[in-house]
Amino acid sequence: MLEGWLERGLAPSVAVDPAGHPAPPAGVTVVTEAAAIPADFAPAAVVVAVKPQNAADTLPIYARFAGSAVLLSIMAGRTVAGIAAMLGAPAASIVRAMPNTPAAVRQGITVGFAGPGVTPAQLALCDTLLAAVGAVAWVEDEALIDPVTAVSGGGPAYVFLLAELLEQAAIEQGIPAALARLMARQTVAGSGALLAASPQDAGDLRRAVTSPKGTTERALAVLMEPGAWPDSISRAIAAATARSRELAG
Repeated sequence: MLEGWLERGLAPSVAVDPAGHPAPPAGVTVVTEAAAIPADFAPAAVVVAVKPQNAADTLPIYARFAGSAVLLSIMAGRTVAGIAAMLGAPAASIVRAMPNTPAAVRQGITVGFAGPGVTPAQLALCDTLLAAVGAVAWVEDEALIDPVTAVSGGGPAYVFLLAELLEQAAIEQGIPAALARLMARQTVAGSGALLAASPQDAGDLRRAVTSPKGTTERALAVLMEPGAWPDSISRAIAAATARSRELAG
């Protein structure tokens, strides 16, 4: 995300990275702990991207910014109310957001929720920050961030699993490993590009490539059996949503 912000002309900023950085980008001061942030630094936004399990130890350190900056949280599960309580600042301006890993190539999708007290200017700032790495959408119901985390936050892992399984199945059918890898990766990447470029629904695109009584129809009959893809994907998303809600506690 930092790379995306730098490409768009990030204002002078401070990044907290426990591992440090041997060559910080121009305009970015890197410190290894929040206590080292300059006392006179007054950010417009504080982006918190830590594991939710570390929130209770991390958030209180940033309480001094709660009265002036919007806090943009990129943590699964942690609610606006929970974050405010950890900050010790009930009136803090807090935005929750869940991007995904295609942000690394500026093809991500981030869904956000603005808590009470977030001003239009703060919301616009967060939207600008998130749009630097892909598409942005907003919801008015905070509870939706949990299934968002399950679908788009974890979604790349499900797609990568598909590529893994296609490659493995190709090898099982006698296709050389290098070719199997190329076929699987390019099929997934190309299909995603086609889906992004097409105004058609995913179901319509699927039906367009499925000839009656053909090979694809035979394969889909297996994948769409009771207990196969339709059921397992639904159960997987429900499980991830439940886990996101557990992390709030």
